[in-house]
Amino acid sequence: MQTGDGGSSRRSRAAAMAIAVGMGLWGTPGGAAAQEAQIRCNVTENGSPSNGTVAVVQNGQTVGSGSCRRILSVPAGKSKVIVHLDGALDNPAQTVEVVAVAGKTTPVTVDFETAMLEVRIEAREQRGTGLVAVEKNGKRIGTLGSGVAARLSAGAYVVVVRLGGAEQRHAVDLRPGQRRIIRAQF
Repeated sequence: MQTGDGGSSRRSRAAAMAIAVGMGLWGTPGGAAAQEAQIRCNVTENGSPSNGTVAVVQNGQTVGSGSCRRILSVPAGKSKVIVHLDGALDNPAQTVEVVAVAGKTTPVTVDFETAMLEVRIEAREQRGTGLVAVEKNGKRIGTLGSGVAARLSAGAYVVVVRLGGAEQRHAVDLRPGQRRIIRAQF
């Protein structure tokens, strides 16, 4: 004959066993924790160390993001790693596809080819101030002040300089590592 305590005791043991099995599946290195992988991002600019940010995307969702100076923990699996170069006017990005392996660190290294561009506005042989717009493929990507240098991805640009009602357009082809100065004289 069983009492109410005996049935309750068996259910408690069964519940404890289920919890223990669950812990074995999900609380140990062989479980979900082992599904974690790591991404180590390294950014260079013209071959020299630089700074950047990274976003890791899986199945259309961002699963991790941050500075390239630290390791990101992400779910294991196929990922798109999107790396942005910090401080460049055109905000360049590169995407690398990787397979992040559980328990491993996957290195991602990208190099951005950049150049420096400076526009100096002169009016009546004196330094002037005006609006400097930088365009790529017909689209404005940023503005500069006269005498202020900016980093841009290497490539072809149109620099539009306006002072008063006058305008000048300069086609510029920037090469990696180049420092280019445009003198706009009005």
